Amino acid sequence: QVQLVESGGGLVQAGGSLRLSCAASGRTFSSYAMGWFRQAPGKEREFVADISGSGISTRYVDSVKGRFTISRDNAKNTVYLQMNSLKPEDTAVYYCAAGLPIEAYAMNYWGKGTQVTVSS
Repeated sequence: QVQLVESGGGLVQAGGSLRLSCAASGRTFSSYAMGWFRQAPGKEREFVADISGSGISTRYVDSVKGRFTISRDNAKNTVYLQMNSLKPEDTAVYYCAAGLPIEAYAMNYWGKGTQVTVSS
């Protein structure tokens, strides 16, 4: 069982920045694929970014490319999402997710989310 706890959300003006953190339990964190997803009011949850266990491979949804950066610190069991040049349409609850190699990296473990609100 993997437990995930997000932090770092808040209210920011358009053009501002936030850094989200996600602390994970487990002694094999470096083997987990980690991802960030978001859900805006009235919309389905969508993929934002993910990162391989080593941190070498990353992917982003087109709408955040060049503005968001996913990274991880395996010594701290933590994954980050640096969000720059925020836009009102980035407003959502942001969720951290983990995928384990034994489960084919399916994102089966989820945090409770952190609210990000971008004002215009």
